Amino acid sequence: MFDIGWSELVVIAVVALIAIGPKELPGVLRMVGQWMGKARKMASEFQGQFQEAMREAEMADLKKSFDEVKDTATALSPASVMTSLQKDVNDALQIGDIDKPAAAPANDAQVAGAIGEPVTPTTPAAPTPETFVEAEAHAAVSEPLAITREVQPTPQDVAPPAPDILKDAKAS
Repeated sequence: MFDIGWSELVVIAVVALIAIGPKELPGVLRMVGQWMGKARKMASEFQGQFQEAMREAEMADLKKSFDEVKDTATALSPASVMTSLQKDVNDALQIGDIDKPAAAPANDAQVAGAIGEPVTPTTPAAPTPETFVEAEAHAAVSEPLAITREVQPTPQDVAPPAPDILKDAKAS
């Protein structure tokens, strides 16, 4: 701190003994000791207040981080996750239906589905000729589709193929 060694302290003690005298030296040393005690007491009080302020600041930071974690946890509750997922699915469906104009519900089942009640499944409509045309276009590109159409040529339209061609057609 002050970097005072033993040799400097001996010099100070000799000068104090000569300047103050041996009779008054104990009273002066007592007074210096009291001043040093007061200085140490003030330093410890300051240090304690500083430590307390640091603890309060840390507590405020901990409370802030705890509140953030609590808010995040409530945001991730099962109900809000389901709400978020439902919103994402609805947004995705709306993106997919941009080409189509919004239509009013056709029946009570669609209205119930919009409200959130269970919907009973219906049978799909029969395929249209456009479906077959699209399937043939994909077959030409060699993409597998689930919907295929088997058409038997009429004997008057096409001549019977050679047996080699039939074996190749059956193998593929």
